[in-house]
Amino acid sequence: MGGGGGGSENGEPEFQIAPMIDVLLVLLIFFMSITTSQVAKIDKEIQLPVASDAKKKEGKNLANEAIVNVRWSTAKQEALIMFQDQPFPQTEPLVDILSGNKAKNPSYRVIIRGDKNLPAIEMQKVMAVIAQSGIDDISFSALNQ
Repeated sequence: MGGGGGGSENGEPEFQIAPMIDVLLVLLIFFMSITTSQVAKIDKEIQLPVASDAKKKEGKNLANEAIVNVRWSTAKQEALIMFQDQPFPQTEPLVDILSGNKAKNPSYRVIIRGDKNLPAIEMQKVMAVIAQSGIDDISFSALNQ
């Protein structure tokens, strides 16, 4: 009798490791291909504020979003605005970049990741820069813990 599926003489199926490795490699390639560069644009040095009513972001249309990181330097008592891993000590170039992105994509929005030690006046300045760009859809990033 021909019983397929196993190489042992007693008819018990053997565990095939090669197909499992193939499946794992396909999954690895899949997850690597869907991972966006958006993850790298999050500044790890920023300590986000805690908001007990913060809601998890719904929908992940990253093509329509930009992240502006605002880091607070306690030693220098100044804010550092970062966009696409570039510091912007002067805000005029940032206004130009955001305006261009908004012109290309009308549903473009900005997420501000401000440090929890950042004074409110500095956050207002960042919001004014974004408003000068013509962007009216702004969100703030916070933790809910």
